[in-house]
Amino acid sequence: MNYPSKLIENAVEEISKLPGIGKKTALRMALHLLKRDEKQTLHLSEALTAMRTKTQYCRQCHNISDDTLCGICTNPKRDESVLCIVEDTRDVLAIENTSQFRGLYHVLGGIISPLEGIGPGDLNIDSLLNRIAEKQNTHAAIKEIILGLSPTMEGDTTAFYLTKRLKSLNVKITTIARGIPIGGDLEYADEITLGRSIVSRIVYE
Repeated sequence: MNYPSKLIENAVEEISKLPGIGKKTALRMALHLLKRDEKQTLHLSEALTAMRTKTQYCRQCHNISDDTLCGICTNPKRDESVLCIVEDTRDVLAIENTSQFRGLYHVLGGIISPLEGIGPGDLNIDSLLNRIAEKQNTHAAIKEIILGLSPTMEGDTTAFYLTKRLKSLNVKITTIARGIPIGGDLEYADEITLGRSIVSRIVYE
């Protein structure tokens, strides 16, 4: 593809690195930004820079947050006795959009995948175990763990590993009902299916 400017070419190269965006779409975006008021483009640039440099992760659940603790963890209306374990923030957003879950979350930051060199030590598992253990025998004790992981081979491997580690903590372990297609990603499930899966969760065996 020939570009009228090296500056446009550089912009297209960077934009096309985003998921789902090819060179043609990136070029349309770059030309659109070029036509808009300069302040709008600068606002976009500032927003992206601020997101990258100032975003924090909740010290309790590891969800993306503006503060030390996220809005879900500090919400007094959430049910502290139920904890849903998910792979990443996208899954938190997907479940929240169903309006069917009022408990808390724990974001693993990935799933076990030997092929990609990701093992249990690379995930937020130790903090999960500590979190549950610290709240045992208190008014905020966690009574149920929901394994909200995608039904893929890696997701099932992670769920199996977590179940083994959690057994000694004497908490009820459930998994979302398999209304989610096998091999599918949680973030792509429609809200009704995902909501019903949360409500109809089953004991994990």
